[in-house]
Amino acid sequence: MAKGILKWLFFLGVPAAVGIAGWQSWSWWNEVQQPVAAATTKPKPVLLEIQPGTAAGEIGEKLEAQGLIRSAEAWKLWSRWLGRQDPSGGFKAGTYQLSPAEPMQELAAKIWAGDVVKLSYTIPEGWSIKKMAAYFEQQGFFKAEDFIKAASEIPQAEFPWLPTGLPHLEGYLYPDTYKIAGDSLTPQAIINQMLRQFEQIALPVYQQNKDKTKLNLKEWVTLASIVEKEAVISTERGIIAGVFSKRLEIGMTLGADPTVEYGLGVTQTPDKPLTLKQVSIPNPYNTYINTGLPPTPIASPGIESLKATLSPEKTDYLYFMARYDGSHIFSRTLAEHEAAVGKIRDERDAKRTN
Repeated sequence: MAKGILKWLFFLGVPAAVGIAGWQSWSWWNEVQQPVAAATTKPKPVLLEIQPGTAAGEIGEKLEAQGLIRSAEAWKLWSRWLGRQDPSGGFKAGTYQLSPAEPMQELAAKIWAGDVVKLSYTIPEGWSIKKMAAYFEQQGFFKAEDFIKAASEIPQAEFPWLPTGLPHLEGYLYPDTYKIAGDSLTPQAIINQMLRQFEQIALPVYQQNKDKTKLNLKEWVTLASIVEKEAVISTERGIIAGVFSKRLEIGMTLGADPTVEYGLGVTQTPDKPLTLKQVSIPNPYNTYINTGLPPTPIASPGIESLKATLSPEKTDYLYFMARYDGSHIFSRTLAEHEAAVGKIRDERDAKRTN
């Protein structure tokens, strides 16, 4: 009986020997066939990046460290059994989505075939570069700091329409849902993808309507980014764009909370709104103090905010106050605005006491 088992192991290519060595070989073969986790547990997939030139043994160590296989040593034996003698084992570089529920032989087959993952990511309207960076790190794509650094390098040669002198690409990374191959997963590849989307969707809108506005491209995107952050209800976008446009026209400060938040790196909430001290801090993005637009956009505007900024509604309103339910109270005079502020404050206080 034992002799038959050893012959069978030898037929599979496992270096079998009598006694203990034969059972060790059987243990190795079991490692190859059995996944770390049962498929019924639905373990979370793992993104694994393999750099060009990574040795087969190092790949096994990465797989073991990520909990995808039980033994890096078994991986080495498996690679040799497959006849891959070169240092990489014939495995291909790239980013792979792997699961502990997959047996070692299936993981190896994916990496040998170069079956890199097709990833998708979604950037909502109104996100800043900083928020995008945190999202990409949370998704396991790359470090947030790497994305922020890449977004500070302006690819002017490839995208000559970008305004000159930009410190970063805030506002020009178009918000949308994208797909990207795992072997192309770098901050620069994603940035280029988003810039191309801006070029295809947003830029033509400006080029077709630039004779109707006094705003240059940078001013357009900057104002649209403020509208995006202020407008929650789509039907109010045009009015909010109209208020800001009128303020710019008469030389009045914009008084936009989102620009102050961006400059200070804070986020206000209904329970913790911006303080008088915060809106009094000198800052290039403080539109309570500085007239005109801030030096750069403060977020990525969507197409509706971009369009609204090119065709703002004609309005007599100069002020608006958020109700914290997404809607606003619009006012023509400072007295009306102060009354609206008092009304909203009273409503909020009443909710707290109930």
